[in-house]
Amino acid sequence: MKRTAVITGSASGIGKATRDLLLARGYRVFGVDLHDAEVIADLSKPEGREAMIYAVRWMTGGVVDAVVANAGLALPEPITGSVNYFGAIAALEGLQPMLVKGQQPRAVLVASLANTFPHDDALVEAYLAGDEPAALKLSEGKGDLIYASTKAAVTRWARRHAVQPSWAGAGILLNIVAPGLIQTPMTQAMIDDPKTMENFKGLLPMPIGRYGQPGEVAELIAFLVSPENSLMVGQVIYIDSGSEATIRGELGWVSAPQAVVGAD
Repeated sequence: MKRTAVITGSASGIGKATRDLLLARGYRVFGVDLHDAEVIADLSKPEGREAMIYAVRWMTGGVVDAVVANAGLALPEPITGSVNYFGAIAALEGLQPMLVKGQQPRAVLVASLANTFPHDDALVEAYLAGDEPAALKLSEGKGDLIYASTKAAVTRWARRHAVQPSWAGAGILLNIVAPGLIQTPMTQAMIDDPKTMENFKGLLPMPIGRYGQPGEVAELIAFLVSPENSLMVGQVIYIDSGSEATIRGELGWVSAPQAVVGAD
């Protein structure tokens, strides 16, 4: 039987590449976007999110095997929080009851290497509190800190929930993909600007010497939503040309707990 997948932000970039790859592998795919998708919905608005859930339930019969919460913006404006955080969480929470009914259900949240960048702690906490009007008001004037804050917040949300009874306990494996610089319509203007790319060398070191393509991220997502991914839960996987490992090195492990959980 074909697996059924729902992908938000499916009309371009990583979402489109994932859609194309899953279709080629025999999935039944329902894309969600502002245009060129099976479900036309504006995830920046509560009513758009509700319409998405209703449409997906109707189209799929209420059974979904894979969800990819990918839709995102990188504008230095409050609307970025509406899509990147509240839209993503609405998709995951709203489709969770359909995943429970699926076969070997899997979910992927597309975050970003930016979840390691400087961000506004108060704004992250506001997103996590779930009060959208308050969070949007707090984000006014935060500029570029908004994007990094949204990605830090969704990563924390996914890490917090992935191991809970309603996710892992229900057999749904939820993981996080964190791309670095990927050539998409959202990043093309930046890539085309030599000065911007030169300035980014310190912020985004790429030991392999190049940025990525959407199809490369899609291959990782395709594995994570497949039955072959049978044990990964709540993992943040950086697919970033080596940027995160260069920037943070071993620091993420220095303070790791010394206790070892029994493995015998």
